[in-house]
Amino acid sequence: MDFNDPMLALSSWIGQIGDFGLDLVWRFIHIVVTLWHIVSGIFESVESYAISLGLIQKYSSIDIEKLKCLAVVVDIEAARDVSKVIELLRWLTTIGVKQVGVFDSQGLLKKSKDMILEMVPRSVLLQETGENNISPDSIALEFISSFDNKEAVVKAANILLQKYLKSIHPENGEGENVFTESHLNEALRVVGECVHVPDLLLVYGPVRSHLGFPAWRLRYTEIVHMGSLKYMRYGSLLKAIHKFTGVRQNYGKGLMVITESRASNR
Repeated sequence: MDFNDPMLALSSWIGQIGDFGLDLVWRFIHIVVTLWHIVSGIFESVESYAISLGLIQKYSSIDIEKLKCLAVVVDIEAARDVSKVIELLRWLTTIGVKQVGVFDSQGLLKKSKDMILEMVPRSVLLQETGENNISPDSIALEFISSFDNKEAVVKAANILLQKYLKSIHPENGEGENVFTESHLNEALRVVGECVHVPDLLLVYGPVRSHLGFPAWRLRYTEIVHMGSLKYMRYGSLLKAIHKFTGVRQNYGKGLMVITESRASNR
C-alpha cells in the first residue's frame, strides 16, 4: 500500500479508528453484562436469605395443595453428591410437598434410593405406596432415569396405532388421527404403567435444559432453572414454589370456551 497517497492513508486511518471503536463497544457491553450478572446474583442471594429468615411476608404462606406433583432434575455430576439431594428433599418435606420425582439421566440416585429413603424423614417409595395412599405427613418419592418407561411407551404407541388402524373407514381410507392425553393415559394403563406428570419441574444443572427428563411426561409442566445444586438455596426453592402456586391455572378452560363458542354458532 502506498501511504504517500493521502486518500489511502486517510482510509487506513478511518479503518483503524473503526476497529478500535468496535473493540471499545464490545468491551463496554461485556463489562455491563458482567456487572449486571454480579449484581443480579448478589440481589438473588440477599433475597433468598431474607426469604429463609421469613423477612418477606408474602412467602410465609403457600397453597401447597395446588402442587400435586413436583419433579427435580439433577445433572449427572451433581447426582454424585447424594448428600445435597437429601438436603433438598428435606427442604421439600418442610415446605409440605407430598409427591416428588427425582431424575438423573444415568439413574445414580435410583441406586442410592434406600439410603435416601432412610435419611429423608417420613419418605416412602411412590411405587409401593400409590398416589392415592400417601399419608398427610409423608413425602412420596419416585426415582426416574432416562432408561425408564421406554418399553412401556413403545407398547402404548403400538396400542394407539392399532386403534387408529381399526378406526380407518375403507371407503375413504381415513381414521381418527387425533389422540388426546386421555388416550395416552389409557394406553399406558393397559400396559401396566402408572404415569405421574409433574406440575412443576425444577432443574438443577449448568444449562437451561430438562437434561433428558422424559419429554412425554412434560405435557403441561412449568419448568424452572434453579442453577447449580452445589449452591442451592432454601429461599430460592420457596420462591419458585410460591410463584407456581400463586399463578392462576387455565388448563382445560380454553377448550371449554371454544366448545361453548362453537355450540352457540350452530
